[in-house]
Amino acid sequence: MKAAERLHLSRVASLGCIVCRIAGYEFSPAEIHHPRTGMGMSQRASHFDAIPLCCIHHRTGGHGLAIHAGQKTWEAKFGTETELLAQVKELLA
Repeated sequence: MKAAERLHLSRVASLGCIVCRIAGYEFSPAEIHHPRTGMGMSQRASHFDAIPLCCIHHRTGGHGLAIHAGQKTWEAKFGTETELLAQVKELLA
């Protein structure tokens, strides 16, 4: 990973979870989620297209709360990866 990618991921994580932020919750530490929309089975998005998600919204919350536990349900509730990425990019601009 290049220095510019590390810096960008650090900035993304510093936003806190984008889902919690939209819901009006206080800052929640974020993990980096690489969107898979439009990607093949073994591909992931660029580090510059990362979304900050707390562990609950990323992987531990179960179906309906964690994107990795049921993406279609999650996106219906919180927005698509593309919509959330656009918000992240706007916040970083």
